[in-house]
Amino acid sequence: MDKRPKAKLTVSMGGYSTAGNREVNQDAFALKDPYSDSEKRIKGIVACVADGVSCSDNGQQASHTSVTQFIADYYSTNNSWDVKQSASKVLNSLNTWLYQHNQNDLRHNGLITTFSSVIFKSTTAHLIHIGDSRIYRYREQALTQLSHDHSRRTHAKNSVLTRALGMDCHLDIDYQAVSLQVDDLFMLSSDGVHDYLEKEVIAANLSRLSEGATTKDYEQVAKDICDQALAQGSSDNISCLIVKITTLPNADLSELFTHLSTLVIPPALQVGNEIDCFRIDKVLHEGARSHVYLATDKSNQNKVVLKMPSLNFEEDLNYLLGFYKEQWVGQSIDNPSIMSIANNIKNSVFLYHICEYVEGVSLRQWMLDNPHPELQQVNTIINKVVNAVRVLQRAGMVHRDLKPENIMLTSDGNIKILDFGTVRVNGFEEIVKEQQEEPLGAVDYIAPEYLNNGESSALSDLFSIAVIAYEMLSGQLPYPSNQAQSLDRARQYTWEYVSIQPLRPEISSRLDKVLQKALNPKPNQRYSSMSEFIGDLTKVQQRQIAKAPKKSLLERDPVKFWQWLAFIFMGISASQLFIMLRDNF
Repeated sequence: MDKRPKAKLTVSMGGYSTAGNREVNQDAFALKDPYSDSEKRIKGIVACVADGVSCSDNGQQASHTSVTQFIADYYSTNNSWDVKQSASKVLNSLNTWLYQHNQNDLRHNGLITTFSSVIFKSTTAHLIHIGDSRIYRYREQALTQLSHDHSRRTHAKNSVLTRALGMDCHLDIDYQAVSLQVDDLFMLSSDGVHDYLEKEVIAANLSRLSEGATTKDYEQVAKDICDQALAQGSSDNISCLIVKITTLPNADLSELFTHLSTLVIPPALQVGNEIDCFRIDKVLHEGARSHVYLATDKSNQNKVVLKMPSLNFEEDLNYLLGFYKEQWVGQSIDNPSIMSIANNIKNSVFLYHICEYVEGVSLRQWMLDNPHPELQQVNTIINKVVNAVRVLQRAGMVHRDLKPENIMLTSDGNIKILDFGTVRVNGFEEIVKEQQEEPLGAVDYIAPEYLNNGESSALSDLFSIAVIAYEMLSGQLPYPSNQAQSLDRARQYTWEYVSIQPLRPEISSRLDKVLQKALNPKPNQRYSSMSEFIGDLTKVQQRQIAKAPKKSLLERDPVKFWQWLAFIFMGISASQLFIMLRDNF
């Protein structure tokens, strides 16, 4: 039985670096273990080693810049990005800077360095590597090399780097993720160590680090390894960094739930009830999963929308994670097309969201009020929806529940996306290993890959948007026999697209093909991007406008037509009257 159910990710570490027999130490290592628990949960603990190339006078600058800048920039990346996206973004920027410096300096002074890093996040180690420094793992008395050397041997048995930071304008990074166990030992070293010591010698040294070892003990073992490499004839700089996993969070119960477990789900409320500083004005929705209310903040008289989880889910950790994610998304995305969610009331004991009050109508209501919209109207709205979804996409998110009920048309003519309970956030996928749960979106709008396999991407949201566009134009669904079925039955559904032309004969076959492609059941056969879909949709609209016969004034503006007609008749009558009067006189 696990005796540490509330444990956090903690590590012990120590390192040592020396110039060895050289005048300058061009190696560098760094480690950051954040003080903030939230930063550690979202970004993890970072350890890295770099070895500047010895043939350059700037090797020391390259290695030191790489480790310090990588750590600083990594922790500044978007919190919704996963480790791979964050690390790749930082390293590509760093590589560009090093490479451009090298292009400006034609002397033998290039900023080139190897780089190896382990990012410990939740129960996973993320390995980022380029060059011939190494990453080892010591587990259960066995030492395993996890990284691959990017070098080749010459005829003189010397090693020549084939990949490194600053060497090329294109950066090819090795990435892998491995599961962590308590007591795992990771060692990062420069080639001045591992080129001169056998694995058995390294393993023997690491085995000395018992459970009660202190930071000083880790530093001593790292120094002993470096000293032994020097004694074996190492002629290079020598660096060794050791990190041991001492405790891990539970993979199925993240620290994200800690504060949620202390909050109380409110009971169902009625008009006139009060909670914290809010007075309930109207019940907007009462469902099995949540309750939504229009309320007034008594402190400033502002209108807000309060969303509260149902008491039915107070023991459902997956549901609570989704509820937490919804608040996090609403707070982290600052965009007028995305509904914002405010911070909780300080010292409140209740669990609920304080959502932005959006004035306007839902897209569903607009569709009911406009059953036969023009293509231009639909295109305008879909363009705005795509732009909003791309905001989420750039933040590493997939909405997964786009439908007319979750899109508001605001009073100022814009749109706003609501409901983030099913949003997939890359960064959260690593924090908590969620139990497999059923897709929670509306079956009519869910992409087949999410419905059947739980897989989702930006192309899944594209599918949902295309369903909405089809329905706006036709009033029907592209896969109508799938409507309102259960998940189990929907998974057995044969996806056969129904042409939109019989429903709207004036619509061109080109538009039908655009919709059919965006609605392909196979993601790899859809448009590769939302911009490509919008581009084709706009082209079809422009062609249709150009080909459409010009409408008469009666069709375009009946009121103006009858006004002009009345004016003409009045003119004729006045002329006749003038002629009659003239003849009489």
